[in-house]
Amino acid sequence: MKEKPFWETVALEDMSAEQWESLCDGCGKCCLLKLEDEDTLELAYTEVVCRLLDLGTCQCTRYPERSRLVPDCITLTPDIIPTLRWMPRTCAYRLLSEGKPLPWWHPLISKDPETVHQAGISVRGRVVSERRAGDLEDHIVDWPDEDVG
Repeated sequence: MKEKPFWETVALEDMSAEQWESLCDGCGKCCLLKLEDEDTLELAYTEVVCRLLDLGTCQCTRYPERSRLVPDCITLTPDIIPTLRWMPRTCAYRLLSEGKPLPWWHPLISKDPETVHQAGISVRGRVVSERRAGDLEDHIVDWPDEDVG
């Protein structure tokens, strides 16, 4: 009998650092800059990503020091995942915290980091770096909403 994968047997809070990090599918959606209306708390998504995101690989170029370099960057922990209303529905951290399975394109399932891009889940080819964007209000988009909520 085949042993179940760790993400089906280990609680998020009990995962090793290596297991935890491997849950990231590399979509880059958490790196999208968002605008929040102060009165309504409504979120507006932009096609602009953090200056540290590599637009080709959708990986952080300075991951170990991202929190120091980008003070607004949130370090995910099991306890805050349910409170992050902007997390994509496709995010492995969110899926597992909700007791749902990983999708076929997730690199842990497919054994291929490209499937997240091939499936059209990632931000690859759809974003601009904040270094070149200018005014965020000029970059509001609807497409992230299909995965959020």
